[in-house]
Amino acid sequence: MEINKAYDQDSVSLPSHSSIETTSTIDNSVIDNMSSDEHQQKINSLSYVSLLKSYSSLPSQHPIRFIGLSAQVFFYYLGYGYLQELLFTLDGFKNTSWFLSCYQFFIYSVLSFIQIGFIGLNQRRASYRSYLILALLTVATMGLSNHSIGYLNYPTQVMFKCCKLIPVLIGGIIIQKKTFNRYDVAAAFCMSIGLVFFTLADSKVRPNFNSYGVIVICSALIADAIIGNYQEKIMKMHHVSNVEIVFYSFMFGFLIILIGLLLTNNFFSSMVFWNKHPISTYGYSLLFSIFGYLGIDIVLTLIKEYGALICVAVTTCRKAITIILSFILFSKPFVFDYVWSGLIVVIGIYLNVYSRNQTAFNTKIASYINSLSNFRWWPKFSTSTTSRILPV
Repeated sequence: MEINKAYDQDSVSLPSHSSIETTSTIDNSVIDNMSSDEHQQKINSLSYVSLLKSYSSLPSQHPIRFIGLSAQVFFYYLGYGYLQELLFTLDGFKNTSWFLSCYQFFIYSVLSFIQIGFIGLNQRRASYRSYLILALLTVATMGLSNHSIGYLNYPTQVMFKCCKLIPVLIGGIIIQKKTFNRYDVAAAFCMSIGLVFFTLADSKVRPNFNSYGVIVICSALIADAIIGNYQEKIMKMHHVSNVEIVFYSFMFGFLIILIGLLLTNNFFSSMVFWNKHPISTYGYSLLFSIFGYLGIDIVLTLIKEYGALICVAVTTCRKAITIILSFILFSKPFVFDYVWSGLIVVIGIYLNVYSRNQTAFNTKIASYINSLSNFRWWPKFSTSTTSRILPV
């Protein structure tokens, strides 16, 4: 009897009508809040999609379009440069630099194949011969660039790549019969002088300075100059999309590097080394390849919309920031010669940018001077438009 009584006292009573109404009211308010949150999320997603569509539909002459593409180049390639230098801090990794290029080309091929599936491209526009030439140039550019990091200080390697404008000018004259003004020539001259003094500064602080790395990176620069003009020529002649160029050039490039590794017996030895450090090799290299792939797509868009020289100017500014971050994030000897020789290269970069946008730059400079002249403390100059003839 006591057990039954205790059971009766502990048993749950049925809810009354008022409690049911209260519960239903709470449930309805929760549902209303959920529906309002979902509605707000839909509005936010729609606004985000409309923002992307409006950005992608901007013409190439619009400044927001150029600023957005340039910002993406900075983001992707800063991460790319950090991971690249981080990989070569592992002891013995420089002996597997070509295996890194093979792995990188494979990831690029897979990502571009997936992108082709989403876009729905099913017809090749350029010839296999054009893509095979482009693949050989890409292997020379990226493979030799990766290989040179094992023999050069990373800022020195980046500084060499900053001076790609010099072979780009030569390639533009030879391949596309372009003409360049005096500002482009002055920019190339400044870059050459700054590069020489930057390399001399590197040889001072590094007793084991290797001239072999200089030869390798110079070869990569020559191929890089040719590839920029050749890509622009293919895009204009055949109206080829970015993803098609990336897929075929890196697919053929992967096969070329793979055959080279197998013939030189470096494929399996490199794989054994990578298997000992899977996170520091496969993991970092995967992120390195993803950042590089996204950056290449943006760079190809810049080439297609603004030309090879403007693209070089943007990527060169990004490399200057990469050099600064390299000294900050990775310990290495530093001398003041790096600064002033790097500034000479920066002057060359701005001369190149000015040569492409003289009208816009002159207009902004004139408006800036006029705004300064409106201040009371600024000396007033004569604004008379009447021409004066000086006595001879």
